[in-house]
Amino acid sequence: MSLLLLARHGNTFGPADPVVWVGAKEDLPLVKSGEAQAAALGEALRAQSIAPARLVSGPLKRTRRAAVIVKAITMSDADITIDSRLTEINYGRWGGKTDDEINAAFGPDAIPDWRERHIRPENAGWSPDEETLKSNALGVLDDMKSGAFPALVMTSNGILRYFHAAIGFKGDAKVKTGHVCAARLTENGWTPLFWNTSPDAMPELT
Repeated sequence: MSLLLLARHGNTFGPADPVVWVGAKEDLPLVKSGEAQAAALGEALRAQSIAPARLVSGPLKRTRRAAVIVKAITMSDADITIDSRLTEINYGRWGGKTDDEINAAFGPDAIPDWRERHIRPENAGWSPDEETLKSNALGVLDDMKSGAFPALVMTSNGILRYFHAAIGFKGDAKVKTGHVCAARLTENGWTPLFWNTSPDAMPELT
């Protein structure tokens, strides 16, 4: 079964925590609700008898912990491979800031430009550059073509945007915390299945 799953880690903020931009420099762990989101993904996969034969995660705490939880619940025999190409974007001057703080410093169009139109802000110190992020996504996808399936990639919202384009999905590239996306490898390349889906709404994959 040549199934590729791409998932975003769960929540890194509790109910009383200010919501800020969390990038490569902000290595926050999952909070209780974030661990529950990872468990929900694991349970949804187990309900379909899907145990990843490959598990690849970014190196940050939030993605590694989510992968560990999914591995345990699905009883996967795969070791978790850490791939630095799945590290979230370094949001530079936006990192650790609230939306209000970013709006005050960069103007009201900066956040919608990124979230809705995939336009990076100028002079905010983001890294890596756009071409590196595109190349990283394509490189991971090329690596995934050889090896066992089903496979699971655990990363972050900023990075998943580049997989969205590389696989050929259309529409909004955002992925909510704890949500999952899927594609299949065919003789013609990757075929999109679904994007930004809650585990409890995941269609039948087996």
